[in-house]
Amino acid sequence: MSHGPTVAGVTPPPHRRRTHPGDLIFRGLSGGSAVSVLAIFVLSIILLFEASRDSLSRWGLPFLWGQVWNPNATPLSPIVFGALPAILGTLETSFLAMLIGVPLSIGIAIFLTELSPGWLRGPFSFVIELLAAIPSVVFGIWGALFLVPYMGTQVDPSLAATIGRVPLLGAPFAPSPVGYTGDGSLTAGIILAIMVIPTISSVSREAFKAVPNDLREAALSLGATRWETTRLAVFPYAKRGVLGAITLGLGRAVGETIAVVLVIGNSYTIAKSLYAPAVSIASWIANTFGESSGLEREGLLELGLVLLGISLIINVVARLILRRSVFTEGMGT
Repeated sequence: MSHGPTVAGVTPPPHRRRTHPGDLIFRGLSGGSAVSVLAIFVLSIILLFEASRDSLSRWGLPFLWGQVWNPNATPLSPIVFGALPAILGTLETSFLAMLIGVPLSIGIAIFLTELSPGWLRGPFSFVIELLAAIPSVVFGIWGALFLVPYMGTQVDPSLAATIGRVPLLGAPFAPSPVGYTGDGSLTAGIILAIMVIPTISSVSREAFKAVPNDLREAALSLGATRWETTRLAVFPYAKRGVLGAITLGLGRAVGETIAVVLVIGNSYTIAKSLYAPAVSIASWIANTFGESSGLEREGLLELGLVLLGISLIINVVARLILRRSVFTEGMGT
């Protein structure tokens, strides 16, 4: 295609559209915002490494599987820090939160998008979003004043007397030889489940709403029931959004602090059952950071670095699962 008349066989260059100054400003602000997020993340890692340098050099990798947190040196017990009880407590409470919260959240999202009558959908959605706005300290206070006593007097003994007597499966629910206080991983997991339900259900609901109605109508026209339509047409289309919702909820459960501090018991030991007082990384940092100094403070900052690593692993795994899901869909499997 010719761009105009030629002179001596030379074609003039094509006309270039003049860039508007507003476009340049918009591009610069958008790019700066994206770079700033990456810069803040990298800077946070660098600062944590620098602030915990002595702790990292003194304990190294054994810090991850150490089981003792002793900031006061005595002739019989030197200063030593280990992260294993906090890591296990974090993973245990987060797993319980997902085990309880994910099915409930997806059920809520399916009900609001597929089954709920129109007059109920709006108010119900508002209540769910309102729960997401409640500060975590309110959940923690409710848990400490109501849930902890109720768990200690009703739920924990009942679980120990029933599920706890089942071989192998009931090991985490085995009867406690020291009684039931209500504090522990199980209570913390329930509180976290209540806190992540609004996030997971809201994002999942948006994913289900994005499913084209043509898919639903096609499944129903072929004789599928409501359940079959949801399972075979709606859920496969929205599963990437649901996975993103679960990842967001898990990220909140892993990093939650105040609510967990008030109900987990804060005992720096590896809990032998779900009823025993335990600790998470975030709760232990919140409990001890204000009174710490010197090497202990550096150990707590190293714990923060471990928590950051756990969050990174969670997001990387979620990305890999999502990429695999997209790849298999593209292959037609």
